[in-house]
Order: sequence, then C-alpha cells, then structure tokens
Amino acid sequence: MKKVFKLQDLDCANCARKLEEAIAKLEGVEAVSVNFLSQKMTLTAADDQFDEVFTRVKKTMHKVEPDCQIVM
Repeated sequence: MKKVFKLQDLDCANCARKLEEAIAKLEGVEAVSVNFLSQKMTLTAADDQFDEVFTRVKKTMHKVEPDCQIVM
C-alpha cells in the first residue's frame, strides 16, 4: 500500500533527509520519500502491516523531528 501524507512544521531540507533516512531503516517500510518543498511524505508498506508500520513511523518522526507532524 502506498499513501501520501501532508507534513506540518518540517523546517529544512536537511531535516527531511534525516527523517527519510530514519524511516527507511524501519522494519516493514518498503519505500519512503520526504519532500521538504511540498511538505509531503510518501510511504509504501505491505497492506497487512501498514498500520503497524505507520505507528513506528510516527514514533520515529517524533524522535528525529519533534516539531514535525502528520496532518490527517
């Protein structure tokens, strides 16, 4: 499953790179792309694991960039 999420308070391109690298290392993440200019994250994971992966992504995001949030 591939989903695109809007991000809020992602402050710089370097922050986006750090976030992308950290999320890419998570178990279950097939692909991730964080775009600073559009403030969007594209996440790909297996359909049956997507909710678990998304929970890990949110925790990792909070550790790497505490101010950055996913807008639902």
